[in-house]
Amino acid sequence: MSKKRKRYSAAEKAKVVLEILREENTLNEIAQKYEVSPQLISRWKTEFLNNMPVVFDKKSTEMEQLKQEHEAEKEELINQIGQLTVDMNWLKKKQQQVSDWRRKNH
Repeated sequence: MSKKRKRYSAAEKAKVVLEILREENTLNEIAQKYEVSPQLISRWKTEFLNNMPVVFDKKSTEMEQLKQEHEAEKEELINQIGQLTVDMNWLKKKQQQVSDWRRKNH
């Protein structure tokens, strides 16, 4: 049986990378401490170093905020579509019941 792949949050990755950058312990010691492979930690460190300028990029922060707002609006619209679909199906069912009732009574 295969082992389930563990997912790490951005905060967990940042904590590990910051510990690597402090250089108080070796890569292998940190990998053992957090039960993460050294190769994965190295990948996280490289990704962090490559993306550091984004932290100070105001446009990127604004884009991220717009993206979050867009996602929230999209989620709201999906919920509305779902509710309208339920309402429409209910109305179709009631319309059919009324039609059947009218046929019976006439």
